Amino acid sequence: MGHEAVHVTVWNDSGSDAPRVLLVHGTMTWGTDCFAAQRPLADAFRLDVMDRRGFGDSPDIERSDYEVDADDVVELLGASAHLVGYSYGGVVAMIAAARKPEAVRSLALIEPSALRVAEEHPVVAAALDRLRATVGAEREPVSPEDYLRMSTEPYGLPCPELTPRRIRATRTAMDERPCWDAQITLAPLAAATWPKLVVNGTWETAAQPYREFVGDAIAATGQFIAERIGADAVRVAGTDHYPHQDRHQVVNELLREFWTQGRSKTPVIM
Repeated sequence: MGHEAVHVTVWNDSGSDAPRVLLVHGTMTWGTDCFAAQRPLADAFRLDVMDRRGFGDSPDIERSDYEVDADDVVELLGASAHLVGYSYGGVVAMIAAARKPEAVRSLALIEPSALRVAEEHPVVAAALDRLRATVGAEREPVSPEDYLRMSTEPYGLPCPELTPRRIRATRTAMDERPCWDAQITLAPLAAATWPKLVVNGTWETAAQPYREFVGDAIAATGQFIAERIGADAVRVAGTDHYPHQDRHQVVNELLREFWTQGRSKTPVIM
């Protein structure tokens, strides 16, 4: 690729011949932090947990970009792997899967933040207007610490511990190319014959400001993507943007079944 490779943590407790899964994390986090609750799945699968550039143990990047991340994912897919993307990583996974469909065994998207592809949905269009206004607004420079607090506390979310690794991840995220405005052509994903799954929270437990600002739009986007690419759509009750963390036993069983049988469970998991 002409530049330093990204870091990948391998979890594999089942042997060298285990089916390989590549996991792509969201923003303001890193691979092993985002997918810590999926570690038990290494009993039957080899989990390749990447760190996107500027996050975790991967090299710095001038500006984090889903297109660059997709290039990394295409390379990491190798000959064949199941592919999982969460939030920003869901956008990355969609782009990478469209670029190299022959290397994808299945595609699972958890709370994909690809809002622009569903812009025809009125709830999504309104959220995009809010997001674009926020990005375009002039504001006083803030520290990563303040940015992290501003991104969590007003929406009823706990602010994570301000560790050096978290601060670096937040600093990278502050200048990240917005994934919600990515232009993604869904046709290659719809044409692919491998199994596809979209997992969303039901968002009823989220704080109202969080849900109104973007939550309902992310849920609508997930449903839209599932319908357009022919994916199974599952909504996990009692969760919002973190179903794979908040109800990890449920999501882990869902993923295990999906990777082994190529299908999902019921549309809503209670």
